[in-house]
Amino acid sequence: MKSINLLEKFSKINEHWHPYLIGELNENYIKLAKVKGEFVWHKHDDEDELFIVQQGTLIVDFRDKTIEVKPGEILTIPKGVEHRPRTNGEEVLLMLIEPKETKHTGDVITEKTVIELEWI
Repeated sequence: MKSINLLEKFSKINEHWHPYLIGELNENYIKLAKVKGEFVWHKHDDEDELFIVQQGTLIVDFRDKTIEVKPGEILTIPKGVEHRPRTNGEEVLLMLIEPKETKHTGDVITEKTVIELEWI
């Protein structure tokens, strides 16, 4: 057991939309990511997702609405719901808590897909 300094961990991330592992909680990974611009439309058929915004404003598009998530706010996306995270051009710092088997871009494979997650 040890504490984790989030600012130190975020300082090690140099690319956008690439999640990194910082911890485990039961059968979940705790991940950090820096995001900027637009991600891909995708869904996770079997897992819910939890976004925790640390800095910036995350915008999440759904087929029927758009939600803005500001620093200190969270958004839970139920399994099977198609969504597209994006930003308004600013860099956003995120923490994610997801089941270990969650694929980065669901069943969609693009140049942004990360297959092997790394620990920082």
